[in-house]
Amino acid sequence: MKFVDEVRIYVKAGDGGNGAVAFRREKFIERGGPNGGDGGNGGSVVFVSNPQLTTLLDYRYQQHHRAKNGEHGMGSDCNGHGAEDMVLQVPVGTLIRNEQTGELLVDLSDPGQQFVAAKGGRGGLGNMNFATSTRQTPRFAQDGGKGEEITLRLELKLLADVGLLGFPNAGKSTFISRVSRARPKVADYPFTTLVPNLGMVQYKDSLSFVMADIPGIIEGASEGVGLGHQFLRHVERCKVLVHLIDMGAEGEGRKPLADFNILNAELKKYSAELAGKPQVVAANKQDLTEGRDRLGPFTEALRRRGIRVYPVSCATGEGMQALMDAVAEVLFTGRTDKIHVEMPTTRSASKAPAKKAAKQAARKGPAKKAPAKKAPAKKAAAKKAPAKKSSRKPVAKKAAAKKAPAKKSSRKPVVKKAAAKKAPVKKAPAKKSGGRR
Repeated sequence: MKFVDEVRIYVKAGDGGNGAVAFRREKFIERGGPNGGDGGNGGSVVFVSNPQLTTLLDYRYQQHHRAKNGEHGMGSDCNGHGAEDMVLQVPVGTLIRNEQTGELLVDLSDPGQQFVAAKGGRGGLGNMNFATSTRQTPRFAQDGGKGEEITLRLELKLLADVGLLGFPNAGKSTFISRVSRARPKVADYPFTTLVPNLGMVQYKDSLSFVMADIPGIIEGASEGVGLGHQFLRHVERCKVLVHLIDMGAEGEGRKPLADFNILNAELKKYSAELAGKPQVVAANKQDLTEGRDRLGPFTEALRRRGIRVYPVSCATGEGMQALMDAVAEVLFTGRTDKIHVEMPTTRSASKAPAKKAAKQAARKGPAKKAPAKKAPAKKAAAKKAPAKKSSRKPVAKKAAAKKAPAKKSSRKPVVKKAAAKKAPVKKAPAKKSGGRR
C-alpha cells in the first residue's frame, strides 16, 4: 500500500430542505388552514479517527466530498427527511488545517475522536409555522439553509513512542526489523527507505512501545536536499529519539562526529522542541573493522559533551539489549541516567581544577620564594652594615638605618662633626699651655 501523509481536499455539507406551502383540502372541511411541513436538515461532514488506518491514500484520488441535502417539506404536515452525515475516516494522528488560513482546526490523536468539519444546512419552516390569528392563510414558507463548505489540508503524524534518525544506509530499517516484526525494504544503497515504517516492539514484563523508522536525513535537508525533512513530522510525537550513527560510512567528509553534528543541526532547523527531546546515541556497524577503529575517538568526543555512546551491530545483534534497556528506561520512567555520562564528566571536572591549582602553585611558588630570600638578605645587610660602623663610630647607626641617605650623608656630615669635636680637644690644650708658658 502506498504511503500518503498529506492531502488537500474539498468538503461540502448538505443544504437544508425548503419548507412547503400547502393548505388542508378535505371533503366537508372548509378552510382547513395551512399544513405545509418543514424541510429536512442537510448532512454534515464528520471526520473520525480510525486506528486501523495508516495512510491518507483514499483521499489522494477522491478530493471532493459532498454530503446529501435534506428533503423538502410536504403537505399534510409532513416534514422532509433529514440527510445522513458523511463520515470520513482518517488515521489516528491526523491534523486538519484550513487550507486558506493555515489554522489548525483539530488534532485527531485519540482513537474514535470525531470532528465536524462542515455543518449541514438547517431545514426551512413550512407555512403552517407562520399562521397567526391575524394571518390565518400564510402563502409563504422558509427556504433551507446552505451547508458549509471548506478546503482542508490533512497532515498525518504517526503515533510512535521512539523515533529512529540517521543518515541514509545507516541501518535503521535493519534495526527496526530486528527489534520488531516490521519488515521494511533493506538494501545496500542510500535512500532505501522512502516512507516511514512502524514497528511494535515487545519489551520485558509485557511492556511494548511503537517505533518509527523514517527516511534518512542528510546535510541541507531543510533546503530540500535529498528527501527533505518533511518526514520529521512523524517523530514529533515521539518521546525518545535514537540517533543511529554509521561507523563504517565511506565518502568525502563522512565521519561519525560530523554526521552526529549534522543531524542535530537539521533537527534544530526544523523544530527546537524536537531537537530538545532525549537522544540515545547508537554507534552501528561494530561488526566491521572500520567501525571498531572509529569507535574510540567518537566515544571520547561525545564523552566530553556528557553523552553516552552504545556500540551496536544491527546485523549480528551485538549490544542491542543494552541499547533497548536505555531506551525503555527513558520512555517509561523519564530518567536519563543511562544516556548521559555523569561520572566521567565529574571526574574530569575535578581533575581540571586540581591541574590548574598545581600550575598556579608552580607559578606562584618561585614568586613567593624570591621575595622570601631577598627579604632576609636585605635585613641582614641592614643589620650588618650598622654593626660594622657602630663598632668604630656610634654616630653611624642612624646613617645605616637609611641606605640612600646613609651613603651620601654618612661621610661628609660625620667627618665634619668628628673633626669639629677632635680639633678643639687636641688644639685647646696646646693653645692654653702655650699661652701660659
